[in-house]
Amino acid sequence: MITHTYITKIVTVMAALAVLVCILARIFPEKAVEALGGAGVAVRYESELFDTQEIIHIDIQMEESEWEDMLSHAAEETYYSCDVVINDQTIRHVGIRPKGNTSLSAIVADPNTDRYSLKLEFDHYVDGQTCLGLDKLILNNNYADATNMKEALVYDMYQYLDADASLYNYAEVSVNGEYWGVYLALEAVEDSFLLRNYGTKDGALYKPESMGMGGERPENGRAPGADNQKPGREPGAIGEMRPNGEAAEPPGEARQSPGEAGQSPGEASESPGEARQSPGEASEPLGEARQSPGEASEPLGEARQSPGEANEPPGKASQSPDEAGEFPGEAPLQVQEDSTKHPERGKMSGMPGGNFLRGGSGADLNYTDDNLDSYSTIWEGEVTDTGKSDHRRVVTALKHISEGTELERCLDIDNLLRYMAVHVFSVNMDSLSGMMAHNYYLYEQDGQLNILPWDYNLSFGGMNMGRSGNGTEMINDAIDTPFQITRFFDALLKEETYRSKYHEYLQKLVDAYVFGGGFEEFYSRVRDQIDGLVQTDPTAFYSYEEYDAGAKMLYQTVLLRAESIKGQLDGSIPSTDQGQTDDSKNLVDGSSIDIEVMGVMSGHDNDRGRDRFPGQSEEPDKVSTVPAPEAEAGSDTSGTPAAPAMEAFRENPGFPAASGMENRFTKDPGQMDPHTLLLNLAVYGGCLLAAVLALLLVRRFRRKPYR
Repeated sequence: MITHTYITKIVTVMAALAVLVCILARIFPEKAVEALGGAGVAVRYESELFDTQEIIHIDIQMEESEWEDMLSHAAEETYYSCDVVINDQTIRHVGIRPKGNTSLSAIVADPNTDRYSLKLEFDHYVDGQTCLGLDKLILNNNYADATNMKEALVYDMYQYLDADASLYNYAEVSVNGEYWGVYLALEAVEDSFLLRNYGTKDGALYKPESMGMGGERPENGRAPGADNQKPGREPGAIGEMRPNGEAAEPPGEARQSPGEAGQSPGEASESPGEARQSPGEASEPLGEARQSPGEASEPLGEARQSPGEANEPPGKASQSPDEAGEFPGEAPLQVQEDSTKHPERGKMSGMPGGNFLRGGSGADLNYTDDNLDSYSTIWEGEVTDTGKSDHRRVVTALKHISEGTELERCLDIDNLLRYMAVHVFSVNMDSLSGMMAHNYYLYEQDGQLNILPWDYNLSFGGMNMGRSGNGTEMINDAIDTPFQITRFFDALLKEETYRSKYHEYLQKLVDAYVFGGGFEEFYSRVRDQIDGLVQTDPTAFYSYEEYDAGAKMLYQTVLLRAESIKGQLDGSIPSTDQGQTDDSKNLVDGSSIDIEVMGVMSGHDNDRGRDRFPGQSEEPDKVSTVPAPEAEAGSDTSGTPAAPAMEAFRENPGFPAASGMENRFTKDPGQMDPHTLLLNLAVYGGCLLAAVLALLLVRRFRRKPYR
C-alpha cells in the first residue's frame, strides 16, 4: 500500500516527463536515435559468420544421389534437404537449391560444369530454425568473374559508406567432406536482413525481376525456357567436371600454379598466398561491341560511340536544357525519358534466352499512371506478404518522386545517395544503370521507398563493354548521368543539395577508400585468403593464371576509375555524357584495361565466330595474362600490381590520412529509422502511462487498515 504524502505529485511529474520525452522524440527524431545509440537488433551471425578476417567453412552433407538429382534438375530450383556444417556447427534439415538468373540458365545449358550458385534456407523444413540468427545464406559461384572479387569489392564499399546492404564473406564449400569450390557468401535480403537493418518495423520488400529466365519461379517450379534435365550430364563423382571441358583433379589435389604447364612466357611461379590481386568480378557484355576512340560511327543500336565521335553521349541520348537541370559550368543534366533513346545498351545478342529489355510493368520504377496493374512486375516480386494498400503506397511514392515533390517523405534519401555513390562507381550495366530493370530490392515503409543492392558480378564494364574492350569508356562513365532505363533518381540528381551530398560520398570513396588504404587492405586480405583456394578449386570457371591476371587488371581498373571520378568531381573532366562528348581531351586513358581479362559471360564472340565460356581463352592452350610489374629492390610485391594513380594521389599535400582502417566499419548493427523509433517510444510511453495510472488507482482506492 502506497501512503507517501506526495505520491500524487510524484506520479504526475513522471507522467509529464513521459509525455515530454515522446514530444521531443517526435520533434527531434534523429537526435533521439543518436541518443539511444541506434535501435537496431544486434545479431550473432554478423560477427561470427561475416567477420571478413576469417573465411567461412561450409560442408554440405546429403545423399550423393540427392545431390546429383538436384544438379541434374537445377532449372527447376527445387529445394532438397541436407545437413550443413558451418564452422563446426551442425544444422540439420536445411533447404538447399541452385539459384541464379543468367548464370543458372547458362550453366544448365553447358554440359561441362555443375558449379551453380546455391541458396541455403535454414528455416525451410524447420520453422524458426536459423544459423546464429540468419535465416537464409546465399553462396554465389563467381560466374563470369575471373577475379573472384568484384562483387565482394562492391559490398565492401557499401559497408564502408554504411549503406544498407548484405553482409559478405568468402566461403570454402565442401560436399560430403570433399572440396567443391570457393564461393562468395552473402546475407540473403529477407527476414534476418530486415531485422538487422530495420528492427521490428513492418515494411514491404520486393525484388522486381524483368528478365524471363531462371530467376523467375513459376507455379510449376521450373525456370522458363529451361529443359527438365541438364544436357549431357552423366552421373559421376562430386567435382568431376570443369567448365572448359577438362577433367578436374580430385578434390584437394592442387592444380598447376603459374610457372607450370600452361603458363605464359615470362611469368613467375607463385604459390598460394604469395600473389595478391585486386578485388572484383568480371562479367560479360550483352550487347554489340562499342566503338573505341577513333573508330568510325556505326548505325544506332550497333555500337556505342566514344566521346568526341558524334554529338551523342556515350550510350545515352542528349537532351535540351529544358529537359534537365544544369550543373555549374557543365552541359545540361540529361534525364532519360525513354529507353528507346539507348538501344545500343539494350541489344543483347548472343545471350541465352529471356527478354532482357522488359523494363515495363513497373520494374524500371518509372511512374506511368495510378493503375496498380501497371506495376505488376513489382508485385509479382514480393518477398514479404503484401496487399493492395501496400501497393498503393508504392505507386503514390513513385508519383511524387516523378514530380519531384515530397521527396523527404517518399525516399530514404541519405541511404539512396550512398547507394548511388557505390553503384555508380562500380559501372554495373546489369542493372538500372543499363537497360536491365532488375538486380535490386525495393523496400517500402510508411510510404517511403529505399533501394537495396544486389548482384554485382558483372560490374566494372562486364555487361556490355567487354566485347569492344573499350576501357576508356568504362573508366570515365559519367557520374551525373549514370542511369539509362529509370527516372527514379532524376529528382535527386537535379536538386543541388542532394547532388552535393552524393558527390561527397563519391569523394569519400575516392579519397579515403581507394587512395586512403581501404581498397589496398581489402585487396591484400582477399588475395591472402583465397589464392590457395582458387588454385585448388576443382570446379572453378577459370584457371589460377586467369584469376591472377583478372584480379591484377581489376586492381588497375579501380585506381583509374577513382582517378576519373576525382576529375569529374573537381571539374577537370566533364561529369555528364554530353559534356564528355563535347570535350573528351581530359578523359582518363583506359586503353590499358582489357575488360575481357576480368571475365565475360558466355555468349557469341563476334570477333572469333564461336561461343566462349568463362575461363576459355582465345586459344585452348593460351592464357591471357598481364605481366607483373617489376618490383623495386627490397620491396614485397606479393602479386600487387603497380599503382601509379595511387602513388600520384598520395603525393598530394591534401591527401587524407589512412588511419584506423581496421576499425572503419563502425555502423551500429540494424539502425532503425526515426519512424520506427517513434513507434517504439510511443509503446514505451504508453506502458509508463499505464503504470502511472495503476499507481493512481492504488492511491485512490487503497484498502483501509484491518482493525
